[in-house]
Amino acid sequence: MPELPEVETIARGVDARVRGDRIAEAWFSSHREPFKTSAIRQAKGLEGKVILAVHRTGKHIVCELGPGRAGGAAEIDAPASAQWIVHLGMTGRFLVTTPDAQVAAHTHARLRLESGRELRFVDARRFGRLEFRELERTEGFAGAGLEPLTVGAAEFAALFRGRKLAIKAALLNQGLLTGVGNIYADESLFQAGIRPRKAAGRLTRTELERLRVALVEVLEHAIRLGGSSVSDYVDAAGVKGFFQLEHCVYQRTGEPCRNCGTAILKIVVGGRSTHYCPVCQR
Repeated sequence: MPELPEVETIARGVDARVRGDRIAEAWFSSHREPFKTSAIRQAKGLEGKVILAVHRTGKHIVCELGPGRAGGAAEIDAPASAQWIVHLGMTGRFLVTTPDAQVAAHTHARLRLESGRELRFVDARRFGRLEFRELERTEGFAGAGLEPLTVGAAEFAALFRGRKLAIKAALLNQGLLTGVGNIYADESLFQAGIRPRKAAGRLTRTELERLRVALVEVLEHAIRLGGSSVSDYVDAAGVKGFFQLEHCVYQRTGEPCRNCGTAILKIVVGGRSTHYCPVCQR
């Protein structure tokens, strides 16, 4: 599943390409699974809207939409009146392309824009979700947990105080931190030198701050490299990321640790495959 760096990369790429564009026509497939809002309602709500901005909230891509000015000009600074929310699921792709580009199998949404571009949502396994919200009727989308890239030291430490579950499982709890997944939990724990099975509530304030700093550094570096392409992930232009080339532990079972040469181990924590170095992480 695409995690915070992958979703952030896609959101930035889409925003750079379609901000200020108007949705001329919206088409949706007949499959029900990807639609948290009905296809008919989404099409009706989206057509004619201007894309004011595209950003990430947790593991979701949020398109802020507005009516624009009369006469067709886009008023980018106007408040949003609606949102189109995209969750990529396991295999989802959110692409900016041209109408004549080959339509991939499992394409579930095509938004034709006035500029001549198209926004497409492709999802082979149909675990992704598309939702449309009218902000006059409902609140805007917000993540359940805190944002990992901006959470402060005291807030971060408070999230894990007294918790008996393993720190790896705690990092994956979207109600605590929104957007962190298996790849970046493993990589951050390695960089912080912390065993994934250690109880979250037993970590010292120093260890927690080391983990918070490591998490931010790992996430920001992964964003700079366009995310990790370990499965179906590509960015808004269909280009793979490069951070997988720098993984220190994730999916490196049996390979030598980049720091000490010890073989990387694989265990299961909270039902999730977990990779760590038994020497560097204590």
